[in-house]
Amino acid sequence: MIPRYQRILFWSLSGAILLMALVLLRGCEQAREKLTRHRDETPLAAPLATPSETVRLALANDATGSITLVEREVALPTETTARARALLTRLIAEYSYKGSAHPLESGPAVDDVFLLDLPLRPPVAPGAKLAGNGKPATAQEDLSVVPGWSSPDGPPSNAGQNPGPRNPGGKLAVINLRGSFAGQHPSGIEPETLTIDSILATLSANFPQIEQVRFLVDGQPRETLNGHADLLRTYLVSGATSESAQPTMQEER
Repeated sequence: MIPRYQRILFWSLSGAILLMALVLLRGCEQAREKLTRHRDETPLAAPLATPSETVRLALANDATGSITLVEREVALPTETTARARALLTRLIAEYSYKGSAHPLESGPAVDDVFLLDLPLRPPVAPGAKLAGNGKPATAQEDLSVVPGWSSPDGPPSNAGQNPGPRNPGGKLAVINLRGSFAGQHPSGIEPETLTIDSILATLSANFPQIEQVRFLVDGQPRETLNGHADLLRTYLVSGATSESAQPTMQEER
C-alpha cells in the first residue's frame, strides 16, 4: 500500500507539471501572435477642422476577386489633390485592419497625388514652329520642335491613338507611391491587380473629373507594382466601379 504522503507528493507534482505546461502553451501562443501580427505603422492623419462627410471606398476581396463599394464617414481636406491623397491613404489603411479581405502591411503608401488637365500637350521648345492658327504645332504636325518629348503613353507619334478626355475639364491623376509600400506588397497578378483596381474605383466614385491615372514609385517610373501589375501604362477610370456593386454603409473604424 502506497503511503499517504507519497500520494500527496505525486498529485502535487502532477498538478505542478500540468500548470507549467499550461503556462508554456500560453507563452508560445503570445510569442506566435507577436511574430504574425501586423504592426499598425500607418501614420496618423492630422486633425482637420472640417466636418466628416460620406465617401465611397472600393474595397478588394481576395477570396472572390471582386471590388465592393462601401461608405465611410471621413474628414477630408478641401483642396482636391490633398483630398485624393487622404482618401487613398484611408483606403490602404483599411487593408491593414485585422480581418481584412485584402490584407496589406500597414505603413505610409501614397506620397503625393498630382492632377493634370486633359488632353496633355507636349512642352513647346524655344523657337518652336507655329501652326497656321498662331498656336504651337501639335506633336503630329511637327515632332521636331520638341526634342526629347515623351508623352505618358509613349512618343508623340502615338498620341493620336490615346483616348482623349470624356468631358471638358477631365483630369489625369498621377499617384506617387512609396517604394516601401510597393516592395512589401504581396506579389502576384491577382493581389496586385486588385489593389490597382481598388484605387481606380475609389477615385472614380469620388472624383468624376479624374478620367486617367498613372503611377510613379518614389517619384520615378516603375515597371510593376511588385513583379506583375503594369505601372507604365495609363489606366482609364471609366467603368472602374462595377455598376452592380451597391455601396454598404459601415461605421468608421
